[in-house]
Amino acid sequence: MRKLELSAVSRSQGNNRAVKDGRIAPNGAVLNFTEVPVLVDAFRRMVRATEFDVCEMAITTYLVAKEHGKPFTALPVFLVRGFHHAAIHTNYDIGYSSFGISNIVAKRLAGRAVGVNRGYTVTTGVWARGVLHSEYGLDLDDVEWVLSGDEHVAEYRPPANVRSANGASLADLLAAGELAATIGVTTPGTQTLIPDAEAAGYAALRERGHYPINHLVVVRDELLRDHPDLARDLFDTFAESKRRYVDELRADAITEPTAADRMHREVLRITGDDPLPYGIEPNRAVLAELLDHAINQHILRERPNIDDLFADGTRDITG
Repeated sequence: MRKLELSAVSRSQGNNRAVKDGRIAPNGAVLNFTEVPVLVDAFRRMVRATEFDVCEMAITTYLVAKEHGKPFTALPVFLVRGFHHAAIHTNYDIGYSSFGISNIVAKRLAGRAVGVNRGYTVTTGVWARGVLHSEYGLDLDDVEWVLSGDEHVAEYRPPANVRSANGASLADLLAAGELAATIGVTTPGTQTLIPDAEAAGYAALRERGHYPINHLVVVRDELLRDHPDLARDLFDTFAESKRRYVDELRADAITEPTAADRMHREVLRITGDDPLPYGIEPNRAVLAELLDHAINQHILRERPNIDDLFADGTRDITG
């Protein structure tokens, strides 16, 4: 029987390695990976033209795409996670020894303009704004958000306090004092708004289980409809690849760790558990947290049911 040929895009990193190099494959299917040098370009191509059969995608891009009826559905395969405390930069000498960080955030950002790399719905921006709101009390509606690009989902319309930089460099606007801070833009002479930002992210994990999801996997709806076992087969494939990677982490067998490997190892140390759990249930709380941010930041009009965001056959499994 001829195997189903599937076009696919996903980054190359530890938890995907065995899928990308072909050691693990779904039953009855072949994943033909296309390398897209700038991965976010693949998100846009998928959202706007449904160009791939299986595609890694930023989770907030997916939420917006789903609300606007794009013909693909996610698997609860959460390929990329991370902390975003370090994504917020400023060039102010803000005197951490004199003010508490909550006072700094209120003093420097409230009523001001803050740059956001690319679009308002970019996942890093969503999580970083969520940190500013939930941990430091910033009223996000009291900030003007200035974008360097547009949205992947062209139909999305941002709230009134969002505007374009109209081609201007966010770094230049920050240097000129026209922006109080930037999210996702790092230039010489800036510093993280939140002191000891990496440690702050891990502290949030320890104290409230904060462990953001960045990317997941989506599959064209037509394929899911025509091949009822495909969603489960793909989930099992990605999950087995990830399990092999986590075994390497536990054995400290990665000799040249990347930044992602080091983060996963630290999460494993802090939690004592799988740093990349797949499936809805082990991630329900963080998914609910993200939906809270998406509603609060006027990214979604209506709050979806978490289970409805994921493909049939994958809602009750973990890996």
